[in-house]
Amino acid sequence: MHKLVDMRKIKMRHQSDHHHESERDIHHREHHRTGRRGRLFESGRMKLLVLHLIQQNPKHGYEIIKEISDLVGDGYTPSAGTIYPTLTSLEEMNCISLLDVERKQYQVTEYGETYLKDQQEMLTALLEKLRIRREIHNNDQLIEIHRAMENLKTALRLKLNIADLQQEQIYQIAEKIDQAAIAIGRL
Repeated sequence: MHKLVDMRKIKMRHQSDHHHESERDIHHREHHRTGRRGRLFESGRMKLLVLHLIQQNPKHGYEIIKEISDLVGDGYTPSAGTIYPTLTSLEEMNCISLLDVERKQYQVTEYGETYLKDQQEMLTALLEKLRIRREIHNNDQLIEIHRAMENLKTALRLKLNIADLQQEQIYQIAEKIDQAAIAIGRL
C-alpha cells in the first residue's frame, strides 16, 4: 500500500534546514525553481553511469557522450562541460585511470570496480529509469502518456514560478499529484 507523505512536515523540516544555508545554496535552490527543465540525473548518477560505460570497455570522452546520448534517447546529449569534469572527478576518486594518455582513453581501476559493485543497486535503478524513459519516448502507443506528462510538468513550472504562491496552494498541488499517483498505481 502506498503511504502518503505529509508535505507540511517536509516543508517545516525544509525551512529549518535553510537556517544554515550559504548564499551559494540559496542561489542554487532559487535557480532550480525558475522553470528550467529538470535534471535528468540526480546527484552522483552521472558519475555512476560514466563509470559503468567505461567498465564495459575503455573509452574517451567523445565515446562516452555518444553512448549516453544513445542510452538516454529523446535528443538528450550531455555536454562536454558535464562529461569532462565528471571524468576528472572519477580520476581524482581513483575510479578510473588513463589507458592511453595521447587519446585520453580511460579504463576502470580496481577501486572503480569495487565502487561499482557497492553501487550496483543504484546503477540498476538508474539503468531501469533510462530504459523506461526511452520506452515511453519511443513507443507511439504511449504518446498520449508522454504528452500528459509534459503537460503536467509545464503546468507545475508555470504555477511554481508564481512568486506569491500560498502555502495552502502548495499543499493542494502536492495532494493532487499524490492522488493521481495512487490512482495510476491502482490501474
